[in-house]
Order: sequence, then structure tokens, then C-alpha cells
Amino acid sequence: MSDGALILVVEDDSRSRRLVHDLLEHEGFAIVEASSGEDGVRLALERLPSLIVMDVRLPGMDGIAALKQLRATDACRAIPVIAVTASAMPGDRAAITAAGFDACEEKPIDVQRLLATVRALLSRPRTEERP
Repeated sequence: MSDGALILVVEDDSRSRRLVHDLLEHEGFAIVEASSGEDGVRLALERLPSLIVMDVRLPGMDGIAALKQLRATDACRAIPVIAVTASAMPGDRAAITAAGFDACEEKPIDVQRLLATVRALLSRPRTEERP
């Protein structure tokens, strides 16, 4: 079902990071983790994951700035990125969507919904062109 696809989890909260890691690993995905936007960008460029799950509010470089850097590179431009946020305000969701995330999941994480989103994004064809 997962074919061992590599997923990068970028989350500064260790409990949230562990939850997502364990959930995805249980489903057969290979996981690599980062706790900052800077490390997330570096690992994405090094490992070229099939998908990234990234917190929006990170210390230092936030998730939106990290996504902007990833989208500016040929190697990472087409990697689907799921935003994870505790900010449920309509303006926050609009900023997340406008930034170019492929999906947005709210905290606390709904594990079934996150899995469905991961599977849907991994099953869609990749394109180098982004809106």
C-alpha cells in the first residue's frame, strides 16, 4: 500500500513528530525527521522524499518560508507538502493555501484523515509545473 515511500516529517514538537512518525511507519512508509525548517529543507534536498509533512510554525524558518525554498528548487518543486497547523483561523488557512501547500491538516491530528491525505497525494501524478 505504501511501497516504502520516503516521507519527511518536519515538526518541532517532539510528541507531534513522534505521533506522525509512528503512524506513517506503521503504514509501511520510511520516515526521516527534522525539527526545524532549515533542517527540513536540507534533508529534502539530500533525500528527495516522496512527500513532506511540515508544521507551519517552526522555530527560525517557518513552514511557509521552508516551502518557498523547496518550490524554488528543481529537485523539490514537485514534492507534495502537507501543512500541519494548530492555527484554525480562516486567515491562516488562506495564507497556507496561498503559499502553495498541497493540503492542510489541523492539530490535533486526525490520524485517519492524515493517512487519507497522504495516500491521495502519493497516488496523484507528479508534475514539475506548479501553480
